[in-house]
Amino acid sequence: EVEVWSEIGIIFMMFGLGLEFSFKKLMSVGSKAFITAFLGILGMIGVGALLGFLMGWGTMESLFLGGMLAMSSTAIIIKAFEDLDLKGRPFADLTMVVLIIQDIVAVVMMVLISTVAASKGSAPGKEILLSIVKLIFFLILWFVIGIYLIPTLLRKFKNYINDENLLIISIGLCFAMVIIANQVGFSSALGAFVMGSILAETDECLRIEHLTESIKNLFSAIFFVSVGMMIDPQVIAQNWKLVLTLVLITLIVKALVS
Repeated sequence: EVEVWSEIGIIFMMFGLGLEFSFKKLMSVGSKAFITAFLGILGMIGVGALLGFLMGWGTMESLFLGGMLAMSSTAIIIKAFEDLDLKGRPFADLTMVVLIIQDIVAVVMMVLISTVAASKGSAPGKEILLSIVKLIFFLILWFVIGIYLIPTLLRKFKNYINDENLLIISIGLCFAMVIIANQVGFSSALGAFVMGSILAETDECLRIEHLTESIKNLFSAIFFVSVGMMIDPQVIAQNWKLVLTLVLITLIVKALVS
């Protein structure tokens, strides 16, 4: 039950982040963010895979380890930036776009690796092609709805929408995009961010951000409680050498790669 509530917490945190990231802001740091994200992902996958091989793991296990080390927790970094009052700084904007690119790449990468691992020697080309088609469909949907449909509708019916209606409409749109993202194979967090960035292009952006702030804060707290509940001290005690090695790699090597 806590896991379900924490998932809602991530959705609202990413929706709030999306409200602060218009398409213009995403495009303004696009090239830097793509270079940083892809070089960081490739570097950490290499480090993780090498560590897996040194421990005697198989190819798939080593690639999964590298993939996990390459990713960052967007929700936790957002909260850290908020608490330190760093949101809005140029480096913070760049970091956030890098994280979003990482989320997209992570989904595609894990689908591809899982497909290859599950194929057991058979040709996984069909599943990989289907995953790429789904990604293209989702990005086109993001662009079309974000640029044309929703901003136009909200502008047209502006005089008929009060605060209560706007709150319900914005949350409804958020969860609608979450459902679409899940159906396509992406994470709930990415779907929420996409809808937030779409609504950031509307005239009602600041109003929506104000109306949803208290809801976001409530569910964010539940999310961080759930993170604490997933930590098992016994697992740490039994595998402390491996855990310590992975922590040091994450703190030191990942910082150097970035």
